[in-house]
Amino acid sequence: MSQVPDLTVEFAGIRLSNPVIAASGTFGYGEEFERFADLRRIGGICVKGTSARPIDGNLPPRLYPTPSGMLNSIGLENVGVDAFIRDKMPYLRNAGCAVFVNVFGFTEDEYAEVVEKLNACAGIAGYELNISCPNTKHGGMIFGQNASSTERLTRLVKKRARRPVIVKLSPNVTDISELARAAEDGGADALTVANTFLAMAIDTDTFKPRIHTITGGLSGPAIRPLTLRMVYQCTRAVKIPVIGLGGIARAEDAVEYFLAGASAIQVGTASFYDPRAPLGVLDDLGKFLKKKGLSSIRNLVGQMQQ
Repeated sequence: MSQVPDLTVEFAGIRLSNPVIAASGTFGYGEEFERFADLRRIGGICVKGTSARPIDGNLPPRLYPTPSGMLNSIGLENVGVDAFIRDKMPYLRNAGCAVFVNVFGFTEDEYAEVVEKLNACAGIAGYELNISCPNTKHGGMIFGQNASSTERLTRLVKKRARRPVIVKLSPNVTDISELARAAEDGGADALTVANTFLAMAIDTDTFKPRIHTITGGLSGPAIRPLTLRMVYQCTRAVKIPVIGLGGIARAEDAVEYFLAGASAIQVGTASFYDPRAPLGVLDDLGKFLKKKGLSSIRNLVGQMQQ
């Protein structure tokens, strides 16, 4: 009987049963997907962005399907950190997978406030610092497009955090390697690469934008070659681990990211049209390794041949 491939991964001092993480903003707080997917089977879940106070989000329309992806402008809608700790964490604490909390703020002090409150909450594996969300007119984007502010914010949060800090980078920059190095210099334990691309669509019947805020974030298969390139660049620019994100819907998509150097991956937009997408990627990833005669997922990381 052939040996079952080892899918365990470790990055930033965090050990996961497998490298598949449900991406922030696409899997709610986990409980919404309970009847579709066994959360105990995935490596982790990164909950939707959490702020110091509740946010209602943007007016509709907020989502629009594109030929090979999705345009969104949710506006960082969330219950706020206090309600998250009180109402969401009791379930997540017993979900059976690693829990990462995506954190954002409109000022440096708000980032620090959220992290300090989360520090006292048990059951959290790490913080994903959102400095890159393009679907709001104020807030994190200004931090994520400037190397000095990225480094400063990362250092501030790292000093307050009692858990690993993962910085989620914006792709809407000239040189993502520069931002990766800035986050590393600020003390980041790992990176998530990357968030959505700023984009737009117009209705040719009404002459109006497809989403209320005119522009939003493009995700899905359309961006995969772009974010894959960025993961490759970042893994060569920094020494800290990189989590790959962007257009992953199949095991083969994930394998590309591992070959480019990613230590783990996140499944995002695919969960909107298939709630079991993270599990599908996980199951087929194991099959892929067996087919290739590989004993561990770690045999793939950074092994692109030239």
